[in-house]
Amino acid sequence: MDTLSYKTISANKATAQKEWVVIDATDQVLGRLGTKVAKLLRGKYKPSFTPNVDCGDNVIIINANKVRMTGNKWTDRIYLRFSGYPGGQKQFSPADVAAGYKGYERLIKHVVRGMLPKNRLGNHILNNLYIYEGAEHPHAGQAPKTIDINSYK
Repeated sequence: MDTLSYKTISANKATAQKEWVVIDATDQVLGRLGTKVAKLLRGKYKPSFTPNVDCGDNVIIINANKVRMTGNKWTDRIYLRFSGYPGGQKQFSPADVAAGYKGYERLIKHVVRGMLPKNRLGNHILNNLYIYEGAEHPHAGQAPKTIDINSYK
């Protein structure tokens, strides 16, 4: 019997093909945008996906302040934070977070962080996400390509 010489190729840090992509968040639903961005950051849309390696793209989100939520989620959804001290639990709505300092950046980063692995690799992958509230970004030197996030599943 003749043996096949197929080998499973696993990507590593040296062979990972990382790209820079720009996503326009205008009129995008926050949760659906977050799932697609998390998949791009992990590299799950690539055929060379390896779960234990950072093989995803660097993602730039522009117009973050034009993202939307369906229903009454701007006021009814609650995010909790606990300081560790008695009586130190605070709650915020997405509208409260968005009204604060770098609000939309913090809001989108919170959503995407929840969709990434809860380990050191997930923390490392989150550093490949850049969020800007306006239409301008300082990453022109990386020659990012603009993609339509609606074409991804």
